[in-house]
Amino acid sequence: MKIVKLEETETFKNSDLCIATEYGFGDKDIDIATAEINGKYPEDAYCVNTEVKEIILVLLGGGFLHKENETIPFKAGDAILIDKGEKYFWDAHCKVAMACTPAWYPEQHKIVK
Repeated sequence: MKIVKLEETETFKNSDLCIATEYGFGDKDIDIATAEINGKYPEDAYCVNTEVKEIILVLLGGGFLHKENETIPFKAGDAILIDKGEKYFWDAHCKVAMACTPAWYPEQHKIVK
């Protein structure tokens, strides 16, 4: 069993509209983070995770998750599964918890047009 205390987390500013807090367990099979999204992220493109699946729990707020041909509304209490390779962008004002398997790493996260 491992625990990461809030004061041991790292916060990253992905953009002016997206701030993420990483809980560094050091486990290559799974990880978790929170993110606060306030607007469209990424601002002028889609993002895609090339190697990881993400399961997201919406903690506060809501908005829309946009796929190439679909717009999905969500609100606090909803859970979202994003498969590896899916292109999407956020249009939201929310706080979410995101678990990834295998563990998320920056090199596999791409911003695409």
